Amino acid sequence: MISYPSIDKLLDSVNSRYSLAVLSAKRAHEIEDGDSKMLASYESPRYVGKALEEIADGKVKVDPKSILSERVAEEVDLIEETKRERSEDLTDDE
Repeated sequence: MISYPSIDKLLDSVNSRYSLAVLSAKRAHEIEDGDSKMLASYESPRYVGKALEEIADGKVKVDPKSILSERVAEEVDLIEETKRERSEDLTDDE
């Protein structure tokens, strides 16, 4: 259960619970993958909690112009994952 930030504050920044779930999941993955943090400090130790704090603070927003479908996003993720694996294989071979 989310206690901080409050769901009301989050829904002030994002227009639906579905959009909030997708946005927070995407941002949590970015943070986990090493993307720069947008706040000086976080109350939550978890990636999703950190993403929600950034959303509540207005640092992360939904891009209404984005037309990236879920299927295309999954394909992009697969390509990026394959690139990472190949890069790791190359460094392991050295």
